[in-house]
Formats: sequence, structure tokens, C-alpha cells
Amino acid sequence: MPAAIDFHYDYSSPYGYFAATRIEALAARHGRQVTWRPLLLGVVFKVSGGAPLPSLPLKGDYGKRDIPRFARLLGVPFRMPSKFPVSGTAASRATLWVRNTAAERTGALTLALYRAFFVDDRDISSPEVVAEVAATAGFDRAAVLAAINDGAIKDQLKNEVEAAIAAGVFGSPFVVIDGEPFWGADRLDQVERWLATGGW
Repeated sequence: MPAAIDFHYDYSSPYGYFAATRIEALAARHGRQVTWRPLLLGVVFKVSGGAPLPSLPLKGDYGKRDIPRFARLLGVPFRMPSKFPVSGTAASRATLWVRNTAAERTGALTLALYRAFFVDDRDISSPEVVAEVAATAGFDRAAVLAAINDGAIKDQLKNEVEAAIAAGVFGSPFVVIDGEPFWGADRLDQVERWLATGGW
């Protein structure tokens, strides 16, 4: 069976959200699975010199137009959160716990958390909110809260982010197919073609 597609994403990334709505169906069309790899861009930016999009002159203003326009293009529900960006730490820890215990449901939790933030304007930096969202997606609320505070999960997230940086991941979304990297939600058409043709 072909290797899984690595899908790296930050929960404060609207482009990560847009790509997350498409990546599983795209992978399935080519007989692939998805490994969901939550990322903390705040840590990455310390290495890359990047910064949150809203804080960047010119580029931040462009994002205010591009993000809702992209959502309309895809037909994806979207509302810019009242608090943006937020820390994705709690959501990422919960995601790793699900990936460890029920990997096939990781995508469902990821999308539920993204929608909570980018559609329902819920503050997913809060462990309690993350646990509530997870509960609505069919996960045990108390178990999710425990996982968010679990030392092993904290270490796992730290290691995952360090491994992503070591592999050259610098943004969200970031897709890796058999070692070939693609950055950005607007690269998914290239991802599709790469999978269909075996690369170029």
C-alpha cells in the first residue's frame, strides 16, 4: 500500500482549514491515507522568521480579501473569528490523542475544531472548548481534557513540531507526498496531479 500523505496544519490557519476540507477525498481518489499532523506555527516562526498574517503590512490586508474569497470559491462556510489568531496547542494535543487512539477519526475531529473556530467563532485555545467540540463529534469529553493535560501528549506535540521543522515544514497547510513537499491550500491541484502522474 502506498505511504500515507502527511498533512501538516495549524488550527489558526484558515488556509489549513480550507485544505483540510479537501485532503481526505483527494487522498482517497489515489488510494492513499492521510496522516494528520497538527503544527504550531508560533514555534515554526521562531525558526523561519515568519509572523501571523494579520501582523504583516500589505500581506495582512490582502489576506482579509483573499481568505473569504477562497472560502467562497470552495463553497466552504467561513467567518473570520473575533479573536484571531489563537493558540492551537490544546486542539493539537487533543488531535494527537485521537490519532493515537482512533486514527481513522482524526480527520473528523480536525474538521470539527476548524469549524468551531472558523464558522462558529469559538475560542479553541480553551481546553474546555476543545473538549466540548470533541464531545459533539462523539469523543469522551473527560478523556479529551485529560489528554490535553497529559505529559506524554505534551511531549509528543513538542516532538512532532520539532520533527516537522527538521523535515522543512514552514507553513500551514503543508503536504508531503513520498518526501515531496507542497505548501499552501492553492497547491492541492498540484498535489492531485502529482498523485495521478507520479510526479514530474
